Amino acid sequence: MKDNSLITTLLIVVFTGVGFYGGIKYQQSQRGNFSGQLGDGTVRNGKVGTGTPRGGFRPVAGEIISADNKSITVKLQDNSSKIILINDKTQINKTETVNKSELKIGEKVSVFGSENTDGSVTAQNVQLNPIQIGQQQPPTDK
Repeated sequence: MKDNSLITTLLIVVFTGVGFYGGIKYQQSQRGNFSGQLGDGTVRNGKVGTGTPRGGFRPVAGEIISADNKSITVKLQDNSSKIILINDKTQINKTETVNKSELKIGEKVSVFGSENTDGSVTAQNVQLNPIQIGQQQPPTDK
């Protein structure tokens, strides 16, 4: 009788441990996968996400190193650059919508648009001085 209760107790401990381990492995495999919304939500080399999100949509973040009336060139975090094509439909925002003339060398930007076959991006929206992921707003004096 004592041997049966000892065996039963050991089996319960073993099955509980195996079940716990299996639950941990299952939970690890169920982590949220948000790829396809804006990539995987991470910023690498000035680009949000790792894959091309739906419809060729390609966000780009960096510093303007060249600007003219039809395009800007943005320096990415990995020191490469991306040509951004701008047209009359492109929205350019600071705290409100502004003109192309606000796109100046040295400005920080986040660009949202469609990636072209040559690697350039046709901008749909350009955000001037965006807050980068992990960056906080500077404190305001009251």
